[in-house]
Amino acid sequence: MVTVKPFQCVRPAVGMAEKIAALPYDVYNREEAKGVVKRNPQSFLAIDRAETQFGDEVDTYDPCVYEKAASMLREWIQKGAFIKDEQECYYIYALTMNGRTQSGIVGCASIDDYENGIIKKHENTRADKELDRIHHVDICSAQTGPIFLAYRNNEQMRKVTGEVLQEQKGQPLYDFCAEDGIRHTVYRIADPKQIEQIRSGFAAMEAVYIADGHHRAASAVKVGQKRRAEHAGYDGTEEFNYFLSVLFPDDELMIMDYNRVVKDLNGMTEEEFLHKMQELFDVSEVKGTMGKLDPAANYISPVQKGQFSMYLDKKWYRCQMRPQDIPDDPVEGLDVSVLQNRLLDPVLGIKDPKTDKRIDFVGGIRGMAELERRCNTDCKVAFAMYPTAIAELFAVADAGRLMPPKSTWFEPKLRSGLFIHEI
Repeated sequence: MVTVKPFQCVRPAVGMAEKIAALPYDVYNREEAKGVVKRNPQSFLAIDRAETQFGDEVDTYDPCVYEKAASMLREWIQKGAFIKDEQECYYIYALTMNGRTQSGIVGCASIDDYENGIIKKHENTRADKELDRIHHVDICSAQTGPIFLAYRNNEQMRKVTGEVLQEQKGQPLYDFCAEDGIRHTVYRIADPKQIEQIRSGFAAMEAVYIADGHHRAASAVKVGQKRRAEHAGYDGTEEFNYFLSVLFPDDELMIMDYNRVVKDLNGMTEEEFLHKMQELFDVSEVKGTMGKLDPAANYISPVQKGQFSMYLDKKWYRCQMRPQDIPDDPVEGLDVSVLQNRLLDPVLGIKDPKTDKRIDFVGGIRGMAELERRCNTDCKVAFAMYPTAIAELFAVADAGRLMPPKSTWFEPKLRSGLFIHEI
């Protein structure tokens, strides 16, 4: 049984959503975040990354940074940049990218479900990254960045979502196109019958899955645990027992490729490395296109599971994994695992991709041209992966296992500042 409850949302006032909505705090380094806030002081990044309000001499994690975030949030609310709904509601958050829309339910998931494994994970978290958001959530007393959860779609959830979208067609709370071309549309669900349908729809599920936001989820849970310890008489209904989430049906999600670039060939020449590749995989040179939509085109990108593309010495190659080399295991059978275990570790000497400075990771949103650019500047070889499927992510999480680092890249990204959950 999955618990997802409606909540009294703090959200942008009319006309403010487009100005406030910001990409997640962790997609920027400090310099980039400062640039965003300088161009748009009303961006929620000013609160999510409050170090932008200080000079570089102030440490990103100084206590004064979190106090500044809390004071700015209170100030923006007092000045009317945000309003708070009077009743507990769910919301539909629809994101449209390249003509494709995914619609999620915004609500609050249970920290007990997280601790009991009903909310399933597929990544480990790092204590240092958790600590930053723990301080931010605790001192602001609010969750400002939603966790991206996924569920196996079912008829009840499909039906109620469809009803809301039909009833409120042309009357969203917010509807804007961000500067990156992503359209964001938000609807409020206040009807008691629809609220109960959504609540019971989630309650009928055995599990939901963290797609993106493992560190934000872990941080929210630890703040909830801290508040429980501070409130001996808590009864479980307090808002700190829940964390802000957007839950999407699996059949609407898109996972992009997460690609690898390596800075050297571990002492081999290009010719020697290509020969080694041909021993391990079925390799053929590809002369084609990255963007042409003709079905007969010879695509540079891999087109199915078990394939990856390699850029070496200014040439692209299609590499096919051999069936006998793909284990029947939810983790070891992932394309990224086969590449790591068959090539990156034994041939290129990359034992731990999380710590080895010779490997870097490039999100698929940046395109194949970025892999070429890296190989023409600071790297020797690039590997373009076929995207991990959402079913593979579910299988790993169901098995209680963890995916290799940088296995999935979800697009589009959820914006922060559109929904705030006070705890």
